[in-house]
Amino acid sequence: MTTPVVRSSNDRSNRSKNPEKSHSLSLVTRRFAAWAAEITLVAASGLIPFGLGAYANSKSDLNRVPLNPLLVVTERAIARPLALPVSYGIRNVAWPTNILWSLAIFAPVTLSTWQLYLLAKTGSTIPKRRFGVRVVNEQGKAPGFGAVILREGVGRWTVPLSVAYLLWRYSLGFPNLTLFAALALLAIAAESMGLSSKQGRRSFHDIVAGTYTVDANRPLPSSLSTENAGVEDASAEDEGDYSQIHPLLAKIRQNPNLTMIAVALVSMTAVLATLVGTQIYIQTQETLRKSQQINSQQFLELIKQLNPNSTASVEERRTAILAMGTLNDPQAIQFLTDLLVKEPNPTLVDTVQQALVHVGLNAIPELKNQNQFLAGELASADKNAIADLELRQKRLQLNQKAINKILAVYSGKNHGLDLSSTQLGSTGAEANPLFNLVLDNIDLSGIKFKSANLNQGSFRGSRFRNVGEDGRWDTYDDVVADLSQVQMKQANFTDAILSRVTLNRSDLSRATLNRANLSDARLIGANLSSTQLVGADLRGAVLENASLTGADLGDAKLNEADLYGARLGRVTAIGTQLAYANLTKTDWQSSDLSGADLEHANLSNANLTATRLTGAVLRSAQMQNANFQNADLSLVDLRGANVAGADFRGTILSPSKQDPADEFVQTPSKGSVSAVVQGVDFSQAKNLDSKQLAYICTQGGIHPRCP
Repeated sequence: MTTPVVRSSNDRSNRSKNPEKSHSLSLVTRRFAAWAAEITLVAASGLIPFGLGAYANSKSDLNRVPLNPLLVVTERAIARPLALPVSYGIRNVAWPTNILWSLAIFAPVTLSTWQLYLLAKTGSTIPKRRFGVRVVNEQGKAPGFGAVILREGVGRWTVPLSVAYLLWRYSLGFPNLTLFAALALLAIAAESMGLSSKQGRRSFHDIVAGTYTVDANRPLPSSLSTENAGVEDASAEDEGDYSQIHPLLAKIRQNPNLTMIAVALVSMTAVLATLVGTQIYIQTQETLRKSQQINSQQFLELIKQLNPNSTASVEERRTAILAMGTLNDPQAIQFLTDLLVKEPNPTLVDTVQQALVHVGLNAIPELKNQNQFLAGELASADKNAIADLELRQKRLQLNQKAINKILAVYSGKNHGLDLSSTQLGSTGAEANPLFNLVLDNIDLSGIKFKSANLNQGSFRGSRFRNVGEDGRWDTYDDVVADLSQVQMKQANFTDAILSRVTLNRSDLSRATLNRANLSDARLIGANLSSTQLVGADLRGAVLENASLTGADLGDAKLNEADLYGARLGRVTAIGTQLAYANLTKTDWQSSDLSGADLEHANLSNANLTATRLTGAVLRSAQMQNANFQNADLSLVDLRGANVAGADFRGTILSPSKQDPADEFVQTPSKGSVSAVVQGVDFSQAKNLDSKQLAYICTQGGIHPRCP
């Protein structure tokens, strides 16, 4: 039995000497202040390392590594209930970011655990002690771990947040997070207001846990006095100490008949549920067994008609093939896929394809296995054996056509389909004369194409992302295809929807993605060399270490895109929008960025050697240590840009005489030219010659050598 805490006379005398300090604030105010301090400490322990990690991630001189798996799991666990969009690819971050963001998870958990421990053992956390607030149980003692878990875990957070979440999730305001935050605050405030009781107003979390929040600077109320606590402890000891656990347990112990009735009801319900469940299971299995038996009998009858030695006519064989397509039997599907590549009669081959289309998506796994087997055979075939090579190629094409037809017919119904490592495109440089994958204006969202071959396929206007069950874009349940490590050379994705799709390390060289929607897509390490991206939407896309050499980015939208370390040599990016984009360590050598919008872009350590930037907007851009050797920066707006350490050897800063043949860039008026470098600090710029300095000084630039 715990000894009651007795306040010493010295403590009472000290409080009496400082009544203003002890009672200057009401208990309600001090409770709120202590709670706010606790929340602030926990939040700060997570937000500070998170902010430092985000800052480290923005630095260009730090090595980048894949995001820690723990952080990936945590991110997705938070995103799911809040309906936040999450890319399933693992992004790269600066190496200190992994450590700091991991600390942002562990620090709040550790601090919260410590506060709960103090609350359970002493009745006060450090903030509560500072504000003179204490939590006690009905005996006037520290509540203990069980009560604290009920009080904080269930009463204070789980119940109010659950109510707020349900109201938000099924309201018209979903998925607006601001509305959820407002509802959560209202629910927490309502829970904390409390209900009237003999001891005053008690919050819901105190009622749930059987605790009381009292003024630590005053004696306990008579109902919670230490004298009563001693009597109750003795009574609890006589009764097996049940009353100290929870009042409900004491009532149950006092009324054993209630316990017996509850146990009987639970037992009867369990027995009844078991009997009903067993009967349903037996009936289901019996129905399934009979259905399989009937299908097996029909399958055997159809096999006899389709036997090569059978005397059945072509029409009878066609009827048998179509009938087999109606059987819901794995044997029938396997037989049809084998017959597809072995049947010599073209008419019957078409019939087999019809039957497989009727089977639908259930035929895809078997067709995929056959596809991989035929592709392996073709790859290992003797190139000199022309006849054998053509036969194997024809069989693979028949398989590809069947898959193509099923995907086209069942558009939008193929979520979760796995076509990884399948051969659905050309393997050579020339177009396949017998088969080209054509899936224009098809819903392919949710299909896993990882490591597949889709070379020269046509996906014009197709959708690789769907809104999901909630019918809203940019929520967690969006159905997104996986196109990582896919071969898509010369494929046509004009007007396709690929937003948030994962295309990491995919090969899209010489592909056409004009006006395609690739916003927030992940293209880490992707090959987009010589790709057409005219008017494409790549806002927020991640193209770290991607290759876009020779690509056409004219009028493309790359605002806030991440192109860290990307290779963009000889790129055409006339009028491209790159505002706020991360272009750190990118290589733009010999590219054309005329008229591009690079406002607030990060070009630190970028290589822009021999790049044309005529008429581009570089306001407030970060260009530390960028290489502008032999670049054309005439008519560029550099106001507010940071050019510390940038190399301007041979750079054209002043506009030359207007070339009559140049219809794209028009020489602006003298007033607009004079504002190009006005206020820009070139003090730490490198390799400025006398002509450049003269232009900088006369146009309002800053340099120590300016008069």
